[in-house]
Amino acid sequence: MSPLYPELRPFGRRDVPALTGEESAAFDRHAIERLGVPQPVLMENAGRAAAIVLDRLFPRGTVVGLVGAGNNGGDALVLLRTLAAWGRDVHALFVADRPDDGALLHGWEFPTTLDADLGDDEAAWHHALAPAAVLVDGILGTGVRGAPRARQARAIRALMRAQRPVLAMDIPSGVDGATGAAPGEAVRADVTVAFGAPKLGSLLHPGRGLGGRLVAVEIAFPPMPTAAAGARVTTPAWVQEHLPARGLDTHKNAVGRLVVVAGHPGMGGAAVLCVRAGLRAGAGLVQVCSPAANREVLQTALPEAIYVDPADRTALDVALATASAVAIGPGLGTTPEAEALLAHVLGTGHAPLVVDADALNLLAASGGGSVSEVAARRPVLLTPHPGEMSRLGGLAPEDIAADRVGIARTAAEAFGCAVLLKGAPSVVAAPGRRTLVDVQGSSDLATAGLGDVLTGACGALLAQGVAPREAGALGLALSGRAARLAGKGPGLSPSDVIRWLPDALAERGPGVSSLDLPFVTLDLDGAR
Repeated sequence: MSPLYPELRPFGRRDVPALTGEESAAFDRHAIERLGVPQPVLMENAGRAAAIVLDRLFPRGTVVGLVGAGNNGGDALVLLRTLAAWGRDVHALFVADRPDDGALLHGWEFPTTLDADLGDDEAAWHHALAPAAVLVDGILGTGVRGAPRARQARAIRALMRAQRPVLAMDIPSGVDGATGAAPGEAVRADVTVAFGAPKLGSLLHPGRGLGGRLVAVEIAFPPMPTAAAGARVTTPAWVQEHLPARGLDTHKNAVGRLVVVAGHPGMGGAAVLCVRAGLRAGAGLVQVCSPAANREVLQTALPEAIYVDPADRTALDVALATASAVAIGPGLGTTPEAEALLAHVLGTGHAPLVVDADALNLLAASGGGSVSEVAARRPVLLTPHPGEMSRLGGLAPEDIAADRVGIARTAAEAFGCAVLLKGAPSVVAAPGRRTLVDVQGSSDLATAGLGDVLTGACGALLAQGVAPREAGALGLALSGRAARLAGKGPGLSPSDVIRWLPDALAERGPGVSSLDLPFVTLDLDGAR
């Protein structure tokens, strides 16, 4: 286990959707209007679950809740009432006009303050919030779009000035539930308790960085139809379900023959990292195709791999024809020779492909149309970072940053294949399928060469029979988990990740939540 982050193993059940604000509202209506689940039951369960989480994490001291309009404020009131019934000192500060909340309070009374009584007096706000050991953000809900209005923005500023631990209800106020954008004032929470399912915006930056520890809780929703959510979280339990299993009587050819095409002269290191990751991720046999200038380096560094000279087209064609999967691109270069080699590989055989780095740049330079043609004949996984995605799709980098999930989905539909869009977080889209959102990545992975490692891991998974969408998500989860197990923090190197890939593969179960509560479906540590 990681010496720096020993407790950080995310917990998550097998099927955890990630909802936009609109999807969340639509599912609420489905549960209440069509299936007859009483809204007060959902609010009661949400508030009580959040109260239990708060009491576990912050067991002592006064709790002050900032109560906004609508369901989010109602959830906060139920939390305060529940804690009051348990003997905690609580105080409600109303930052919106609300109807009579007697039905929520069940006869319990506790001190309340109206924001109108505080006005713009910072000293008065400070005095009102000073007794708090912990603050509850119930100001705005998941349906809000754009910057908070003046009244709510004032409350958010006061909450942030208080410098107390903050628990946010469902999503930090000011964060867009679909994109994670924070166009105006926004709460920076220590913990966010999401009701029913995490909101997609809580998983996308900057929202992810504003949410702190993300805990999703079950609140008596009915089973969610697949069509109700466009994205899902690649939880540890999901990873376990989709990892390939080996039979007891297997052999190297049966568990995957991977061909790696990588490294122009002087760039043999990219090929080395890609091949090593492929071997550590379970490929039974790996062949590496790289210029003769790299042969000595490769055969010295990779005695387990079989070298193929790209100039020997007969040998290359045999390797491609017998491959279970092909990974192409790391360090390939963009020379005419590299372009010709890419065209030959794409046009030879029918094995699944993972296409990365310079191979993507070459495809972008040619207009990208050949991607759709190749994807029509064989399974394909593209693994662009935002710069490569910008070139492939003719998009501005800021447009990609503003809508990572939407861009990945559009590209997947346009190219007819799986697209792994790297970033914070990385996401994997495929035509007609839910987008998969990675939760294992961290800022430690921001180092050169880790893309080569990811390509090798994804290639190994493809070679073992995993479909491109799932291979991309598994490759992300395993490399991210290996990085945490390595425990090197910002000093992480690609070789550290490769070293720990087998340990990540060997882990079992849904992960670990120190909360140990049966209604918790997801528990993610704060973003780093």
